[in-house]
Amino acid sequence: MKVILINPNSTEAMTISSTETAQEAVPEIEFVGWTSFKGPRSIQGHEDGERAIGPLLELVTKAEVEKPLAVILSCFDDTGLQKAKQICNCPVLGIGEASFVFSSLYSNQTAVITTVKEAVPIIKNNITDLGYANKVTDVIAADVEVLDLEYNQKASAMKFAKASEGLNPDIKNIILGCAGAVNIKDEFERLTGYTAFDGVTSAAKLCRALR
Repeated sequence: MKVILINPNSTEAMTISSTETAQEAVPEIEFVGWTSFKGPRSIQGHEDGERAIGPLLELVTKAEVEKPLAVILSCFDDTGLQKAKQICNCPVLGIGEASFVFSSLYSNQTAVITTVKEAVPIIKNNITDLGYANKVTDVIAADVEVLDLEYNQKASAMKFAKASEGLNPDIKNIILGCAGAVNIKDEFERLTGYTAFDGVTSAAKLCRALR
């Protein structure tokens, strides 16, 4: 069976990188990427998220007809996730929620480094609502535009690494808080020495348990 990965923004390059990352992580499952071409070019805060929900849910409804193993929503803010779960009979995984699940399996404290400051309160609320606030204790922004993770990867990795320098030394694990961060994970780990999680890989690995 296949898993449908939906990118809620209209930038197809992000769909491709996310789908390729998921496929590499779990090669025994077929991952099919869909792009929400009616959505914003990127999601950088509440206003973009609101604009993305309508077109996203149209695609979720279409995905349900295909009876996939699961649907992945490839936006770290988990935009529209709860509404999507009400539409589908199959599991719907948000990459933010999936990364919190994975990081909770480790004993050390975890922080999220996301792109822009507008995303910080959204992510903090999600962490609290899902019950991970005692585990994922910090959320900071690297001041990186979402699309720079696709088109300016080296500089983005350096900014994420710089942001990590101000974290509490008790933090041992980092969640990279954007779907596009799949492009900088290896470089970030090389620059910092942290263990890093990306939500796309986390969601893909959770899908393995559904087979």
